[in-house]
Amino acid sequence: MDQSAAHLALLFAEAPWLLYACSFALGLIIGSFLNVVIYRLPVMMQREWQAQCDELNGKEPAAPQEKFNLLTPRSRCGECNHLIRAWENIPVISYLLLKGRCANCNTKISPQYPIIELLTGIFSVCTVAYFGFTWQAGAALLLTWSLIALSVIDIKHTLLPDDITLPFLWLGLLLTITGLFTNPVDAIIGAVVGYMALWSVFHLFKLITGKEGMGYGDFKLLAMLGAWLGWQALPLVIILSSFVGAAVGISLIVFAGRDRQIPIPFGPYLATAGWIYLLYGQTIMAAYWKLGN
Repeated sequence: MDQSAAHLALLFAEAPWLLYACSFALGLIIGSFLNVVIYRLPVMMQREWQAQCDELNGKEPAAPQEKFNLLTPRSRCGECNHLIRAWENIPVISYLLLKGRCANCNTKISPQYPIIELLTGIFSVCTVAYFGFTWQAGAALLLTWSLIALSVIDIKHTLLPDDITLPFLWLGLLLTITGLFTNPVDAIIGAVVGYMALWSVFHLFKLITGKEGMGYGDFKLLAMLGAWLGWQALPLVIILSSFVGAAVGISLIVFAGRDRQIPIPFGPYLATAGWIYLLYGQTIMAAYWKLGN
């Protein structure tokens, strides 16, 4: 750690509230970007799939569309195409100032945007409060943000994009070189076992019922968590995600009248369980063994 970083660490040690405030502000900013990812990445994937289908079917290439990625074009109102100005894009604050409506056409803005920003800020503070001003905190923040994006995309589209899960799987394996969370052997085993565990359940369920109980994205997400946390985390992650998923699913059916035939995405429960283990897994396991003894 260089001298400036050491001074910063000392400052945060003397004033933890400042570290938490900076973490919250950073989380709000990242949350704003995650909203872009959540909206645009599925659209980008759909366009890519459509182009591939057209090519396979021998169709003429469609007319070039406006360049569309995570950076281009500028954000705009979906109703009137009003370009969002800088002061209209301040996380949470702009939503409150605009009273949740477009500055140009007064169309209602989805509350998803400030909710994601606030949740990202809160989860960022929790992560930094646990790990402190360390390299572990920096890596854990990256994982936390990726899990938020994956969860919301899965809720909205029942989709866990490879564009997020696979790069973070490889990143988790690379980080084992530094020993931040686990060692290379446990991470490799965790990635393989994580994927194969749900893959086996998927095919067994399909063999018995003739139905597909989950998607391949869930396999990759658990493999990603195994790469970050090691194989030892997988049993608790699966148990936690199953209990939370069952509780939420039953609640939706009983209290919200949700049709039990409509599939419920499993990714958010895996992501939640993985994040809980990241911060509190060792504490939970220690309490369990203490209770057992």
